[in-house]
Amino acid sequence: MAVPQRRTSKTRRDKRRTHFKLAIPGMVKCEQCGELKKAHHVCKVCGYYKTKEIISQ
Repeated sequence: MAVPQRRTSKTRRDKRRTHFKLAIPGMVKCEQCGELKKAHHVCKVCGYYKTKEIISQ
């Protein structure tokens, strides 16, 4: 079996992980109130999703 002979240092491990990061979520304007919201999610301000009221205020 392939087993590492030495322990990987923290510096070497972190250099490999520098490009592994989360992307910024896509933000769109709400059709009802105009606030920025996550795409394909209910608006937190007005409670609408695609011209339908999901959360009553």
